[in-house]
Amino acid sequence: MTWQLIFTEQYNRRAAKFLRRNPAIESQYAKALELLEHNPHHPSLRLHALSGKLSGLQGISINLKYRITIELIITDHEIILINVGDHDTVY
Repeated sequence: MTWQLIFTEQYNRRAAKFLRRNPAIESQYAKALELLEHNPHHPSLRLHALSGKLSGLQGISINLKYRITIELIITDHEIILINVGDHDTVY
């Protein structure tokens, strides 16, 4: 079963800014979103729960340096994209 990715206006602005700064990883970013849509628990995404001020959210990896924070709504099979960037920016 596929999941519905929900792109908020705020996330779209962050993603556009992120991709302008990091055009070399655009294909990795697209692949991460594709995997997320089909299987958020795919091992290469390294899905993990966040804590502290981001408690209730999860993080996935685009690659070793860049992350996307998400909110999984399991009952509706929805994934709300929250933020994208390097580890220190996102967390």
